[in-house]
Amino acid sequence: MLIDLSRVGVSGPLSAFATGFADHMTRQGYNPHQTRLHLLLLNHLSNWLASEGLVVGELRTKEVERFQLSRDEAGYSFLRSIRAMQPILGYLRGLGIAPPASSPPVSGVLEAALARYRGYLILERGIRNASASRYIELMRPFLQTKVSPDGLTLDLRSLTAADVISFVVTNCPRLSPGTAGLTVSALRSLLGFLYVDGVIDRSLVSAVPTVPGRRLTGLPKGLAADQVQRLLASCDTSTRSGCRDFAVLTMLVRLGLRAGEVAKLQLEHIDWRGGEIVIAHSKGNRAERLPLPADVGEAIAAYLHHSRPASTQGRMVFARITAPHHALTTGAVTQIVRHAGERCGFEPIHAHRLRHTAATLMLRGGASLPEIGQLLRHRNAITTSIYAKVDRDALRSIARPWPGVVA
Repeated sequence: MLIDLSRVGVSGPLSAFATGFADHMTRQGYNPHQTRLHLLLLNHLSNWLASEGLVVGELRTKEVERFQLSRDEAGYSFLRSIRAMQPILGYLRGLGIAPPASSPPVSGVLEAALARYRGYLILERGIRNASASRYIELMRPFLQTKVSPDGLTLDLRSLTAADVISFVVTNCPRLSPGTAGLTVSALRSLLGFLYVDGVIDRSLVSAVPTVPGRRLTGLPKGLAADQVQRLLASCDTSTRSGCRDFAVLTMLVRLGLRAGEVAKLQLEHIDWRGGEIVIAHSKGNRAERLPLPADVGEAIAAYLHHSRPASTQGRMVFARITAPHHALTTGAVTQIVRHAGERCGFEPIHAHRLRHTAATLMLRGGASLPEIGQLLRHRNAITTSIYAKVDRDALRSIARPWPGVVA
């Protein structure tokens, strides 16, 4: 849909980009009203640049903050946040005429060491960026202890097993079991990197104490079959968002996928003729194939035919309903599950709860633990064994009577 630019006059140094920007907003899925508001913002920015004697190449973060502050002081009531500037900045940066978004420079010996470690995690170990960031934050306090008082040197040559043990003993007791376990895993990873990188002369990985864990001690909390039906029925499939959410929930509960795996699903990952789906694993850089059940395929096909925005950016299957039509994030998939649970009056539930649900429903349907492990793509059979605890009929058959109790 063409936007009548005569109704939104853009003057000043950015006037030459008004038509292209309007087309860009339309392609992103913004409606005419939203596009006009952003064109007004573009006009304000253009006039502000002229009044300040600036060119678009000087439009850095500090200048953007000054511009929005001036609009706030002038009493404007729309698009007043820094986030509201992202469509304009993204377009101008894409043309190469505005400077790229500034990122904090890596400075200091500690940040330089952590940056090298991050590169090792992502490039050598195949760890996802979010997981690498978590490792970095957990190891920052450990490396901080070896920074000189003036902050100029990082003395890791003197690192000893006693330093490693002291860090674990001091920090882990006040952490949750999960965080404590992740901390020692990250510490082993860091020490392995330091040895491979030649920073320390001998490996100290074996010096890391083991943190007592409670893995596999709890019960998987799946939903009952009737709760699953209520969850799916809560989606109004006559709406675009409801059709999308129904497809997302169906994939989660039927295939036991992780939220990140649903978010990463691309159009070419679905083999309609072969009846298979390729899952890009959210833990590490690997892909696996799963059968595509008929009901899952029907839910995805209905979404693709009727609800996926035509202006969706990229090849991801699931996208935002409102502009800009970017791919759903892992967090957005989790929110879909949470909102569906709220509509049903359930206690707060998240995407991983539906992964447990898929496993427990299979078990109650007669599937074996190895079959469940194949669906969930567990690398270790011990991980799947936790579901044996919810097979009450099998447990009842091996339970021995309590001494002294008459059957």
